[in-house]
Amino acid sequence: GGRVQCNLCRHACVIAEGEAGKCGGRRNSGGVLVTDFYGRVVAEHVDPIEKKPFFHVLPGSRSFSIASCGCNFRCLFCQNAEISQRMLPGREMPPEKAVEAARRTGCRSIAFTYTEPTLWLEYALEAAALSHEAGLLNLFVTNGYQSEQACDAMAGLIDAANVDLKAFSDRFYRHLCGARLDGVLKTIARLHELRIFLEITTLVIPGENDDPGELRKLAEFIAALSPDIPWHVSRFHPAFRLLDRPATPVETLRRARAAGLEAGLRHVYVGNIHGCGYEHTECPDCGALVIEREGFAVTAMRLDGARCAACGRTLPLLLGGGA
Repeated sequence: GGRVQCNLCRHACVIAEGEAGKCGGRRNSGGVLVTDFYGRVVAEHVDPIEKKPFFHVLPGSRSFSIASCGCNFRCLFCQNAEISQRMLPGREMPPEKAVEAARRTGCRSIAFTYTEPTLWLEYALEAAALSHEAGLLNLFVTNGYQSEQACDAMAGLIDAANVDLKAFSDRFYRHLCGARLDGVLKTIARLHELRIFLEITTLVIPGENDDPGELRKLAEFIAALSPDIPWHVSRFHPAFRLLDRPATPVETLRRARAAGLEAGLRHVYVGNIHGCGYEHTECPDCGALVIEREGFAVTAMRLDGARCAACGRTLPLLLGGGA
C-alpha cells in the first residue's frame, strides 16, 4: 500500500505503510487508514460537570466522563500524561454501553475528556447520536486541533466544547505542545460558527504564557467571537516534564481575569484555586450572583430558566435537550 493522509486534525499526517500518525493510534495498514482508538476506554468517571470545566452547561449536574488513550499534542505540562502520551489497551465499551452507563449513574451528559477526544471521533459521534436519543448532552474537552471536516462532523452531535486555548503565541504551541496556534484559532472560530456551545480554558504557566499583553490579546480573540463565551483562567501546578516551574501566583490569575473583563468578556473564571471568589456566575446587567459555586459544587442558583431571576436578562447557558 502507498502513503495515506489522515484528515482528522490539523497535523494532516501523511502516513507511510506500517507507520502511525503523530497521535500514535491512526495507522496505515496496507494503504488503508485504520484507528486503534475506537471504543477503547482507558478512563471512566462520574464527574461534576464543573470539573471539566463547564460552568454554563447544565450547572450542578453530573457528566459521564470517558477517554481513550493518546493525544495529537505533546504538551510538556500535560496533567494526564499517563494516559495521553502512550498507547494503552483499555477496555471495550461499545457506544450503547457508554450511554447506558451515563443514564444508570444519573448523568445528564457524556463528556469525551481527559485525553484528546478527536482521536476517537468515529466512536464519539456514534455514542453522541445514541446519547441524544436518550436525552443527554454531548461534551468535548479538547485542544481544538480538529480539521474543518472533523468540526463539520461534530455539528449537531457535540453540543458543547471546552477548548484549551493554551497561549496566544505560536512559539508556545511549537515548543511546548508540538502544534501551531493558527490551527487552534481556526478550529475555535469554526466550532463557534457551527453553533457548538463554547467555553475556553487557559492554563496560565509562569514565564511561558503569563505576559499580560498576550493574555489580553487572547481574551480579545475570544471576545471578538462573542463576549458571552466563558473563559476559565486556570492555575498551573507543576506536572509531567514541566516540574521546574512554580504554581501560578494568584495575583497573575487576578490580572488575567481583569484583562478578560477589560477585553469585553462577560464571564471570566479563575480555576484550580478553591475559594478565590472568582468561581461564581454574575449577571452582567444587575450584578446578581446567579450561580454560586464552591469548588466544583453549585451551592445556589438564582435562575428563571436561562434568565437572571433578579432582572430577567437572558444568560449564555445550555440547559438541556440534545442539539
